[in-house]
Amino acid sequence: MSNPSDITPDVPVPPSDEDGFVTGRGHGHKSTERKDIASGEVMDPARMIRLAFSPDGDVVADVFAKLPGRGAWVAANREAVETAIRTQAFARAAKRKVQVPDGFADLIEQHLSRRVLALLGMANRAGELESGFDKVRSVAQAGLISFRVEASDGSEDGRSKIRVITKAVANEMEQLSAPVIGCFNATELGQIMGREHMVHLAVRKGRLARALRVELSRLAGFRDLIPDVWTDKEHEPEFVPFAKRRHVSREPDISQEEPDIPQEGPGISQEGNGLTSG
Repeated sequence: MSNPSDITPDVPVPPSDEDGFVTGRGHGHKSTERKDIASGEVMDPARMIRLAFSPDGDVVADVFAKLPGRGAWVAANREAVETAIRTQAFARAAKRKVQVPDGFADLIEQHLSRRVLALLGMANRAGELESGFDKVRSVAQAGLISFRVEASDGSEDGRSKIRVITKAVANEMEQLSAPVIGCFNATELGQIMGREHMVHLAVRKGRLARALRVELSRLAGFRDLIPDVWTDKEHEPEFVPFAKRRHVSREPDISQEEPDIPQEGPGISQEGNGLTSG
């Protein structure tokens, strides 16, 4: 997908063409912006989900934006998807009759969850993911955490100890405390590490952390990243979707900038939808 930094802000929006692209005036090429079929708003594609239409008229959530053929774009949140379904915006975008799967917003949530877990797996293989209480505490003390990942069914005691250290170091370094991701259970996190279960993970600052921020922002539109059942939820630093988190000091925190979305990666299956990658 295109680099979000290529998007020109505050530019008048001319009519759009096929696939929701917004054409630039007098430049002879397509802009990187897309139009949300639910609201008509033009926005950064990193904030959206691409939809593809199979030859049989099935609507497919193309989370990698790689499938061939005519497509459309919808804002990456449950409300926008449900609005598009209710107003038959998919059929208008496809310019033909289409079939939207039952529970389509839940299906997108599942795809995005798998995408985030796949990126965590990539971070692990790249040496950018720490696991276990002691290792996570160590990297927290060094101020190297971009995201804390805590099992949704983990104990509050261990989680709070790491949180206190992370916040203290962040305050000392005049940074915002690393947000916590708590929407996956210990079994799901364990699969990343090739173990039965895992409770504490930490994503180090770096390239994959930047990619993860985009996918977490999209996932946050479909599920809570911090469980409501956590009694200490109010004390946890909350993830802010699509926002650039900056240092309090003058030095820019490059690990918290909005990143490019990787065009390829594991974790999403498009089998059985009549579409293949080109």
